Amino acid sequence: MGITGVDLGEHEAHLEAWLQAGYQGEMDYMAAHGSKRSRPDELVPGTLRVISLRMDYLPGDTRMSQQLADPEKAYVSRYALGRDYHKLIRKRLQQLAERIQQVVGPFGFRAFVDSAPVLEKAAGQQAGLGWIGKNTLLLNRKAGSWFFLGELFVDIALPVDEPVSRDHCGSCHACLDICPTEAFVGERLLDARRCISYLTIELKGPIPVELRDKIGNRVFGCDDCQIVCPWNRFARPTEQSDFQPRHSLDNAELATLFRWTEEEFLSRTEGSPLRRAGYERWLRNLAVGLGNAPSSIPVLEALQARRDDPSELVREHVEWALAQHAGRAPA
Repeated sequence: MGITGVDLGEHEAHLEAWLQAGYQGEMDYMAAHGSKRSRPDELVPGTLRVISLRMDYLPGDTRMSQQLADPEKAYVSRYALGRDYHKLIRKRLQQLAERIQQVVGPFGFRAFVDSAPVLEKAAGQQAGLGWIGKNTLLLNRKAGSWFFLGELFVDIALPVDEPVSRDHCGSCHACLDICPTEAFVGERLLDARRCISYLTIELKGPIPVELRDKIGNRVFGCDDCQIVCPWNRFARPTEQSDFQPRHSLDNAELATLFRWTEEEFLSRTEGSPLRRAGYERWLRNLAVGLGNAPSSIPVLEALQARRDDPSELVREHVEWALAQHAGRAPA
């Protein structure tokens, strides 16, 4: 936990430049609230301090490298393997505010967990929780980057913490080099339109054809720039049972997931971050993964079974996937 004031300094200018370049793609909400995103006291009038908090989410046995190396497996970003983090962290923030009230008396506050226009990484950096790494994530020397962030906006003048002003990335650029789609256009500068997390979660339409083969078996999000970060050797496994993998999503076959009906998807993703993509885009993403997989009988049968899917979006990605397999001998 750390505490900062409401002046987020140069982070506002960085956001404006990023938006002007169009790097947000279809994420119109990034520009929808004007300066409220970078000025907490405009978002919630009367705010004097931002309490920034982190919670580790990495499951203990993640098998990330093995799963990425097996092209018939589906890779789901580690944060999305378990239950949705929003409710859990918001409940914790509410409990923290109540604890503070027991000490100082009633005060005004609002809790945020990805639920409003908040520059949470900027607030975390200003509050001393870490520095913004070259992969644009908040990095902590003792915890790496495998953590969620949440904020309490409060109207009391709590003492503030020193921001992390030093960049501990040094000359390392492993995260920039590993990106499968070359989404980094510079240090701390991400073109979301090429980012696999954006393509598989935020993008509503077809995934650009020129990027599909680069996505590999990543069907919801991407962790590559975190996996290679040297600071993540200090990351600690989460103690939260809610963040443990559900429905064997840390070891699932692409073809198996592609056979889920919409009812199965809704049932098995209840209370899960996977719901953000929705069933149609979930199938779209899996079709791309299957197109990049070896031409095995299970893979081809799964794709053939959805050639007449009701969704035009899914059908188009299935046809693309089958075209990738054309000429290959079944394994």
